[in-house]
Amino acid sequence: MTQRSVQRVLVGHPATDGAGVRMTRVIATPELDHFDPFLLLDEFRSDDADDYIAGFPDHPHRGFETVTYMLAGAMQHADNQGNTGLLGPGSVQWMTAGRGIVHSEMPQQEDGLMWGFQLWVNLPASDKMTEPRYQDIPASDVPEITFGEGVKVKIIAGGLAGSTGPVSGVATDPRYFDVRLAPGSIAELPTPNEHNAFVYVYDGAVEIDGTAVSKGHIALLGSGDVVRLQAGGDVRLLLIAGRPLDEPVARYGPFVMNTAEEIRQAVTDYQSGRF
Repeated sequence: MTQRSVQRVLVGHPATDGAGVRMTRVIATPELDHFDPFLLLDEFRSDDADDYIAGFPDHPHRGFETVTYMLAGAMQHADNQGNTGLLGPGSVQWMTAGRGIVHSEMPQQEDGLMWGFQLWVNLPASDKMTEPRYQDIPASDVPEITFGEGVKVKIIAGGLAGSTGPVSGVATDPRYFDVRLAPGSIAELPTPNEHNAFVYVYDGAVEIDGTAVSKGHIALLGSGDVVRLQAGGDVRLLLIAGRPLDEPVARYGPFVMNTAEEIRQAVTDYQSGRF
């Protein structure tokens, strides 16, 4: 086995999105535009309703997938096709926007902690105009395993130690693990060598193959088939990996295609009501 080393460590940036929701943007920053196939990663975390109550009113997407993973709070999803769903603590929504969808994500609380993540995953050119679909996954369907002493892993996508996450049918064959490490624990987590992989630490600090990575930082990892994590104190982090697409990325707000002409067509289609 070959351990992945840390190639870059970057800190997230304060940002706002939707109707003014405050968050930390980790991917899609001036320092890290994207990390193939990942286009964006946001962490939203606040117990001040003013930071999240305005939510994300109706907005379009085309050409990629959005992944919402909740740790605390509740978010209501609805779209222009009549689909609805409620995301609560520990639940996941993996939405394939495909050829186009208009949806909203609105908090279902007026106080208390709202905490979670949104990840954007690119689609290959062959899938960008596919029919939209949802994988709405309750917390009870996300397996949590013990992976050695002091190590707990929730498996959202991919497989680990004989358990498989509930997300399926994703072109980039992702691994999405929510990892909790007790003080002094060590975990060696496998990842496909051909995948790009990163770690985002959202509580505590971890050492990855000799490099320290603290809360609010993302570590972009080099090639290899195992990620070695060593905890000093209590640590919580995301380990995410996916098969890179190696395709051109043309991006304009909520549209991600392969060419500028495809972006112009997406804008025209949305303005003409064809989503």
